[in-house]
Amino acid sequence: MFLTTSLLLFLHLIAVTFWVGGMAVMHFAVRPAAVATLEPPQRLPFMAAALSRFFFGVSIAVVTALVSGLALVMALGGFARVHWSVHGMFTLGLVMMALFMHIRFAPYARLQRAVAAREWPGAAAQLGSIRKLVAINLTLGVVVFALAVVGRAF
Repeated sequence: MFLTTSLLLFLHLIAVTFWVGGMAVMHFAVRPAAVATLEPPQRLPFMAAALSRFFFGVSIAVVTALVSGLALVMALGGFARVHWSVHGMFTLGLVMMALFMHIRFAPYARLQRAVAAREWPGAAAQLGSIRKLVAINLTLGVVVFALAVVGRAF
């Protein structure tokens, strides 16, 4: 049983680290570097392609985090038996997942269409919307990490 829960925890941590860490890299490094070095006709297709690859990985990470998290909770006896911080992590995780789905299927889809049509102002507006929503999700992700590490102390 210990090996199973250890493997589930490992998968869970890898998934959320990829997701939250990836958002930080995209938000604080990739996008600012693209803005500083590329003109819109190069930057916007680059960012759409980078997001496509990242969102594929995030989709896998979201499923992995949800399944492994629920399996860990069930291994501990269900939600009635876990610390309040686990409830907080789960709730914020669900909010983050919903926000990711919105980003992926609304502004990102519009970004892809605008890039394909070479409508740079529209593509830039969608990328700006994605940036703001990712900043919110990144903040929520940091709060989830804080709950995971510090929450048990309360």
